[in-house]
Amino acid sequence: MLHLLGITALRAQSTALNVRNCLPMPTNTEHNPWKRLDSRIVYENPWIRVREDRVVRPDGREGIYGVVESAPAVGVVALTPQCEVWLVGQYRYAMDEYSWEIIEGAAHPGESLLDAAARELREEAGLVAHSWRPLGGEIHTSNSHSSERGYLFLATELSHVGQAPDPTEVLQLRCVPLPEALSWIHEGKIKDSLSIIALLLLAQTQDAVL
Repeated sequence: MLHLLGITALRAQSTALNVRNCLPMPTNTEHNPWKRLDSRIVYENPWIRVREDRVVRPDGREGIYGVVESAPAVGVVALTPQCEVWLVGQYRYAMDEYSWEIIEGAAHPGESLLDAAARELREEAGLVAHSWRPLGGEIHTSNSHSSERGYLFLATELSHVGQAPDPTEVLQLRCVPLPEALSWIHEGKIKDSLSIIALLLLAQTQDAVL
C-alpha cells in the first residue's frame, strides 16, 4: 500500500509540475547574476577542498562565497530478482548518527563513474553485477555550498564475492523488499539524499514495468 501511495503522490507531483511548466516564464531568469573576482583555497585534504571566492553579488555589492569541492559521488541500487534492495548501515561522523543507505562512495581520480560504482558495490556489499544502467540524471547533493555532483546506477544480476570495506567503515548489510525500503523513507529511517532519490526513482521504474 505504501508503495502504491508513494507512486500516486509522485504522479500527482509530476502532473502539477507539467501544469506549471505550461505557464509563461519571465525572460532572463536563468543567467548567472554572480561575478567571481578571485578565488583562493583555504583548506584541503584527500577528500575535500574548500575555496573562498571574492564575488560581486546579485545586488551589486562585493562579498565572499565559500564552496566545498569534492569528487563525484556514486550510488548503487543493487536489486535482486525478488525486487529486494541491498542497504548498508554505517555511522556517519558528520551527522553524528547511524544511517541506512544504498551503496555509495566517491570516484577516484581518473576512475569512470561506472567503475567507481562497481568498486563500491564490491567493497561495501561484496557483490558484482552483470547488468548495469544509469538511474536518473545528474544530482546536485547540496548546491548552496557544495559543488558535489551525484550519479546513480541500477545494478542487477548480482553475484556474491565477499566484502572488502575501507578501514574507516564498519558496515551492516540488509536485503530489504523495495516496499519496506520505501516505508523506511517515510518513517525517517533513511535520510540520505542519494538513497531517497534512488529508491523513489526505482519505485517509479518498477511501477511502470508492472
